[in-house]
Formats: sequence, C-alpha cells, structure tokens
Amino acid sequence: MSRLPERDRRAAAAGSGRIKWRPSNATIAIIFILIFTIGPYLAFTKHVPFTSHGYEVNATFSNSANVALNSPVRIAGVDVGKVIKTERDGDNTKVTFTVDSAGRPIHDDAFAAIRPRIFLEGNFFVELDPGSPSAPEMDSGGTIPVSRTSTAVQLDEILTALQSPVRADLSRLLESYGTALTHEPTAEEDQTQLPEVKGKSGAEALNGAFKYGGDAGRYGAQVTNALLGTQQKDLSRLVSSAGRAFGAFANQQRDLQGLIVNFDVFTGALANQATNLSATIHLLAPTLRITHASLVSLNRTLPPLRTYAIEFRPAVAELPGLISASKPFLAQVRPLLSGREAGGAVKLLSESTPALAGAAQASKKTTLPQLNQLGLCTSKVMVPTGNEVINDRFSTGGPNYREFLYNLVNFAGMAQNFDGNGPYARAQIGGGPVLVGEPNPNANKATLSDKINYAHTIEDPLGTQPQIATAPPLKPEVRCYTNPVPDVNGPLGQPGPPSPSVAGVNP
Repeated sequence: MSRLPERDRRAAAAGSGRIKWRPSNATIAIIFILIFTIGPYLAFTKHVPFTSHGYEVNATFSNSANVALNSPVRIAGVDVGKVIKTERDGDNTKVTFTVDSAGRPIHDDAFAAIRPRIFLEGNFFVELDPGSPSAPEMDSGGTIPVSRTSTAVQLDEILTALQSPVRADLSRLLESYGTALTHEPTAEEDQTQLPEVKGKSGAEALNGAFKYGGDAGRYGAQVTNALLGTQQKDLSRLVSSAGRAFGAFANQQRDLQGLIVNFDVFTGALANQATNLSATIHLLAPTLRITHASLVSLNRTLPPLRTYAIEFRPAVAELPGLISASKPFLAQVRPLLSGREAGGAVKLLSESTPALAGAAQASKKTTLPQLNQLGLCTSKVMVPTGNEVINDRFSTGGPNYREFLYNLVNFAGMAQNFDGNGPYARAQIGGGPVLVGEPNPNANKATLSDKINYAHTIEDPLGTQPQIATAPPLKPEVRCYTNPVPDVNGPLGQPGPPSPSVAGVNP
C-alpha cells in the first residue's frame, strides 16, 4: 500500500475494495514500439523468429532461374509450401522450401522442377513430385539431388537454339504441317476412310475429334486414377504381378512359341477376310450408336423393373401356398381334360370349327352387312320415331313407344279381368238409327258386287285419327336409315273426316 499514489491509498483506506492501476507513460511507449517493429516484421516474413519453419526440403538445381523467396511450392497445381531460402552450392543453386501436412509424405525419389507461372519469364514456382509410395519418406531437411531436378528453359536459350538452319527446318516443318491440315482428300484417298471424315481435310477431321476430347480426357484420367489402386503400393503390386506373369511366360517358352504360331495363323485368317473385316468395322459405328440407344432405354427400364420386383416379392412369398392349394384343383382338372370330357368337346369343336369359320367368313358378306343396315335403321329412324310425343287430346305427355306398351297392358287386362258387370272393355257390335256407309275396296272383284258397305250405329261418327292414306311407294334400293324420321304430329296424324260416314253425306 505504501507504493501506491496518495489518491489510491486514500481510496483503499476509504474501503472502496478496488485498486485502480494505470501503466506509466514509459511502459505505454515501449508497448507501442514493440507493436510497430515486431508487427511489420511478422507481417512480411510470416514467421516467428527463432522458431522452425516446419517440414523443410532442400533441392539442388543447376540453375535456380531467379526463384524468389516466398515463391509457391505446388503439387499437382495445389500450393503446399513456399521457398524460404536460396544459396549457391558450387556451380549449382540449393533452394530450401517448406511442405505443409497437405503435401506430405515426400519420398526419397521425389522430383522437383522450376516452372514459370506466365508464358514469358518471371513469377517462377517450384513444382514438386512427391515420388512413388513404395520409397521411404524423406526426413525433414533432406536434399533432392540435381539428378532429380530440372529448371525452366530461358527465352535466350530458345533463341540461341533457333539458328538459321534450325529456323529453316522449323519453317519447312510448319509449312508441311499446314499443308497436311488443309489438304482436301481425293476420291481415291476417301475410299479407305470412315464415313465421318470422308471429304474432310485433316484440320476438319481433327476438329471433329476434339468434340470427344473432353470425354476422352476425363475417362483417361479415371482410368489412370484407377491404375493407382485404392491403397498404397497397389501399382507396385501390379508391376510385381506382371513380372511374375512374364517370368512364367519365360519358363514356358515352348507353349509361348505355339501361342505365337497359332496367333500367326489367326492373323493370317483375318488377313484373308480383310474385305469382310473392313465392312464390319465400317458398320461398327452405327451398330454402337444403336446399341447405345438400346442400353439407354434398358437403363431407363431398370428402376421400374426394380420397383416391380420389390412389389412382386409378397406374391412370390404366397406362391408356395397357392401351389399347395391348387393341387386338389389340378387333380380334378386332369380327368376334366381327358378324352371323355373336355378332350371330347375339344374334338367336336375342332371338327365344327372349319364350318363355323366358313359361316363367319360368309356372314361378313351377307348377314353382318344386313345386321348393320338393320342397326342403322333402328338407331336413326325407328328409335327417334318411338321417342316422339303425340300431341292430341288423348296425349299422355310421354313418347309414343310407351303408349304402345300401355295399350298392350290394357289389352291384356281387358281380355282377362271381369267384375259383376262383365268384362271391362265393351264393344258396340251394331244397331241404331244412324245409317253409315263406306266404299267397298274390293268392289271390282267378281265375288262382290256392292260398291258401298252399309251399317247402323247409335251416333254419328266424329272423325278418324290417324287418317287412312294410300300405301307409300316401295323402293328397295333406298336404305332405311336414309329416310327422314316420320312426323307423327303431321297432317295425317290429326283428326280427319269420319270413316265410315253417315249415308248420303260425302266425306
């Protein structure tokens, strides 16, 4: 407490319970000096002094090509470290760089190369090949010898190599290459070419090939990646297995010789069929296109087929029970199919089938057309006529086919039912003060001589509905369904003069 300022001692003595301390001006000045000196140093060097850079590798180059400090170190195009030091090593240059954990392990047979980041010189980086997985890992501080390093070619080296004779040869090479690309093929040259490149120059055919370059490169990368295997040393095991296979070939030289002889015979047979083989190869491209389309369709059907198979599993599980339950039925089916029962029926059917087939064939020309005409007449004339409503004082408001059915029921009732007064229906059989007459339609026949038929009735006839007209003309060549629908409410359907009429009255 004795070292605190007077005001702090008074605050402590007052029982505040808190000690407030402020650094001196000298302390603040020292802190600012450290911040403004150490901070920029760490920012530029990105390394804490007196500490290790981590995993370091040395590489000896015949020419460092002005690789600068902090130049990137890359593996497969990915930054994994940076250059931290360059120094002279005799006639060579030793470059020290770091490799972070993402780029490890680095093996003893690693390879390093200096590459430019742009086409013209400048902005170099170190491209690092970590080596084969079978080699041991390199310790931190290890050195890649000059025999496993390479440096970028300088522009002056290229210009020095391009002297006059070399430039002339290069010019002729480029002219020949240009001629080869722009040459139009003749008809004779096109005879042995594929249909896709016939009539095209080398440049046009090469442009067509570039359409497949992307897919080919991607698939080639996949194949190359697959050759690496799924685990370490898979590729080395492949090489070792290939060595054992070739060793086995060497131990069986006689068999290998026979294989080569047979292969020679086989290739000779192919040479004898060169024309057919060429035709086959020409047809291979369209065949592959059709096959690809078929495989695409098959691939589309597989998901529904898989769904169908999954849904079909319960039915398959029930199949054994179905078979067991079907055994009694099958036992009854066997005698049913015997010659005495279903077999005999089948025999009779087989004998009658030719006649039935002939009848069916004949009906196509006779019966079926007539049935078709009858159906058309029914649907277009008879049915619309029966659906018409007869509008008179006796109308029921319904179609006339219903009234026809009502009359049939009424006739049946009148013929069968009685009460105390006799039958329900009563008919006037004749007699009365009124004399009526009707022209005799058969007056011209020899057996009858009366031209008018007379009778007596109790009242004068009121009229006749429907009116009696002459028979319509018969036209067999006119199809029934082409006739118009009759008008049941037309003039002949209205009440007409009475028939018979009162004698002496001209209707």
